[in-house]
Amino acid sequence: MATINVYEQYFEASGSFSGVERKAAAVMLISDSDAGRIKYELAVNFFPHRSEDDFAISYDAYFSKVLYEADGRRSRKREAGLMEILREEADTLAGDNGGTIFWDKPLIEPRRG
Repeated sequence: MATINVYEQYFEASGSFSGVERKAAAVMLISDSDAGRIKYELAVNFFPHRSEDDFAISYDAYFSKVLYEADGRRSRKREAGLMEILREEADTLAGDNGGTIFWDKPLIEPRRG
């Protein structure tokens, strides 16, 4: 199985999970391929971000949703389409779990794989 972070970026955010205030979120589009099947999953992970260099990820505030799964392999066209809906889907996922992502306040440049 090959797992690749197609996209990853950290943003300022807000939310409280397990009694801990979270001030940032990692937003990821992850692809998994195995035996001729491809799956794209959106993940949002809220973490405390207590200082400018604190990027310690918390696994008690990790939320994910499968955006696409079918026979096939990675496709740039499909990934571009998923990137177009990523923010809307991430906002829904975050909101459903009591969090907010501040898209206009990135903490790092986007990483693409």
